[in-house]
This record gives sequence, structure tokens and C-alpha cells, in this order.
Amino acid sequence: MANIVLVGAQWGDEGKGKVVDIYTEFADAVVRFQGGSNAGHTVVIGDKKIILHQIPSGILHPNKLCIIGNGVVLDLETLGEEINGLKSQGFFQNEAQLLISEAAHIVLPYHRSLDVGKEKKAGENKIGTTGRGIGPAYEDKISRSGIRLIDLFDEKTFKESLEKKVAEKNFLLTRYLNQEGFDASVLFEKYSALAKRFKANVVNTSVIINQLIEKKKNILFEGAQGTLLDIDHGTYPFVTSSNTVAAAACIGSGIGPTKIDRVIGVVKAYTTRVGEGPFPTELSDEIGIRLKERGKEFGATTGRPRRCGWLDIVALRHAIRVNGFTNLALTKLDVLTGLKKIKLCRAYKFKGKEISEFPSSIQILKNCEPIYEEVDGWQEELTGIKKYSDLPKNAQRYIRIIEKLLGVKFILISLGFEREETIILTSPFPAKN
Repeated sequence: MANIVLVGAQWGDEGKGKVVDIYTEFADAVVRFQGGSNAGHTVVIGDKKIILHQIPSGILHPNKLCIIGNGVVLDLETLGEEINGLKSQGFFQNEAQLLISEAAHIVLPYHRSLDVGKEKKAGENKIGTTGRGIGPAYEDKISRSGIRLIDLFDEKTFKESLEKKVAEKNFLLTRYLNQEGFDASVLFEKYSALAKRFKANVVNTSVIINQLIEKKKNILFEGAQGTLLDIDHGTYPFVTSSNTVAAAACIGSGIGPTKIDRVIGVVKAYTTRVGEGPFPTELSDEIGIRLKERGKEFGATTGRPRRCGWLDIVALRHAIRVNGFTNLALTKLDVLTGLKKIKLCRAYKFKGKEISEFPSSIQILKNCEPIYEEVDGWQEELTGIKKYSDLPKNAQRYIRIIEKLLGVKFILISLGFEREETIILTSPFPAKN
């Protein structure tokens, strides 16, 4: 058995959904441990394009247990829509396939209004959130005033808590943010009904996960967003509101750190980011446009175009250090096909000095210039390639250079959106007898 954590190594959008979908074949259970409906994990199966927001990407495999952990802030309304969408496409036909932590905090409509209102108020200084209410929900959680899923099943407690929260949020919404307020009784009726819909799926998932570990089952822990969006280790304040690094898998699912066997980082063959914030290797020329168009770089949750740039080795070294990656998975290598030259940022220059460590100061990062290493590209299309040895020599060389600079090996290489467009060098899970 093996317990594997899989997280993004950049600013999110690395293609984690596809990698999780592939590795689910070898797993018994998939656990989502942080974030909320702001995540957008895209998986392509045949002519179907599935975008998952809160449900683990393993849900596309029948008979695989999928668990939403306590570290997730859960939007029950959009969860219902997500489930209906999956069922309409022929997936998730067994309700027992999904378990939800009773300790997960709930995203309510006033969280979404606060999110949107604060962004409008910030103007040019906005963070660039998805407007899904994730930050305000985590704010309530940390201030010990949030509402958890288990609270919805105690009508008296839920009603009292909701009335108190709505009065507080309405004051902020109407007096400061110029937003409309909410009726606590309307929210109570709506979310009481939603709670009843999911009651059979709600359990103490920490107990379940630890039981699976005791039974020697293979478990895949799926992160959302990426390392550089981590609230502690990312480009603060242009980050998400949760810990996206591998260590969060333990806190967000209720297991001890001694239970984790391997940590895999998902790396896109170039770099992208959505929203505001510094981006040292960003390209605003025709190559940046080419990467965006060929890579279909538009946010799965918001549809916003992603900013594109060359691969940033400095940022990836930082990700390796704070996550402890044992292996890496490389995605979207095919997008680089056709470029005569490909650049990698091996260091930054700041005030005339070379720096090789990712700076914590956002002001320093804003003023860093990338120092590039240039390699020859390849012209051959990668579609249909099944073996590493069949990759163009320059593509192989690009991979080897990245591995040498990072000191960590790739065990999977994705060459397209489809499941079959993947080279699996090594499975992180042991072979089953």
C-alpha cells in the first residue's frame, strides 16, 4: 500500500486533474484536502470535457471512494450542481462513492458577496479572486465563527448561528461594501434542505481514512491550486486562503504526517498564473500569446485568460523545498512543440546581484529580472508517442536539463489532454498482487 500526496508546484493550473485521474486507476480512495469551489480540475475522456471544482478528480472512475476532507470549505449549492452535471454525463452513478467530512466549513451566499464586494472596493489593489467566497469562509473558520457541515443537522444551533452571522455580515455588506444583505430565515430553509440532501454522505472522514490506511489501501491525496498560491509559502498577498502545500494533506484530512509515503509535484512545461501578482518570467510577446492559444490557457473556474511565461526553476526549487517532493509529473510538454528556442529561468537578478532562492518579499519579486538558459526546441508533434525513448531528442534533453537543475526525477509526462496521451515512467503505487 502507499499514501501519495499530489500537489501543484507552480501557481496552479498545472494539470493536476488529469494526473489524479490517471493515478486513480491504482488507488482505492482519493481525498481532496483543501480549497473550495475556486478550484477547477479539468479531465478529458473521449469527447467529454469534465471540470471538477470540489469533488475529487477520482470520481470519474466507478467504484473508487472519493472523500472531501475537513480542510475544504464546502459550497453545498454548487456541489449539488457539480453532482448533477457528472450524472448527466454518465459518471457518479453510485451515491455511496462520495463521502464528505462533517467538520468541513460551509461557504454561504454572504461569503460570496463579501468576496466580490471587497474586490470591488480594492479597485486597482484587488487580489484577483474567483469571487466564490473562499477567503471570507476561511476568515470565519480561523476567527472561530464559521459554520461547519455538522452544525446544519442541529436546527436550533444552526438557526441561532446563522441569525448572528447574517446580522454581522449584513452590516458590513450594506454599510461598507454597498452590497445587498441577506434574510437569515431564507438561508436557513435553503441550507437545511441542502443538508438533508447530503446527510447520507456526511461522516467523520478522518476515521474512515485512517481505517483505510490500517487496511493497507492505496490512497491518493489531491491538492487544489498550487504551491505559489499557498497562504504561507506563496506570493502573499496574491495567494489563495488555504495551505496548498503537501503538509496540508495531513491537517485537511485528519491523518498524521508519518502516514505519507511519497509526495508528487505537478509541473507544467512552462509557467502560467491567473489573477494579480508578480510573475518574473511572464511573456507579453507573440510567444506568450502562442503558449496561451496552443495550451488553451483559460481558467477552468472563471474562464479568465492565464498569463504565460517560460519555466521558472527558481520558483520550482522553492516548491521542492517546502513540499519535499519525491517525484515530479510533467504536463503540457506538447505545447512547446514548434518553438525554435526554449528558455528556462535558472536564477533572478535583483539590483545587479544574482539570486537563486525565491524571495519572500513581494516587492523584491516584482523587481527581479529572470536569468535565462536557452535550449534548442523541437518541431515534431508529440501526439501518439507512448514511450520516453520515442520523444524528440531535444524534448528529452529539455526534460533532463529540468531534472538536473531541480534534482528530482519525472515519473509521468503528459503530452495532451486525453488520458492516453501520457507516458507513465513509474507508478507511485506498488503493483497489486
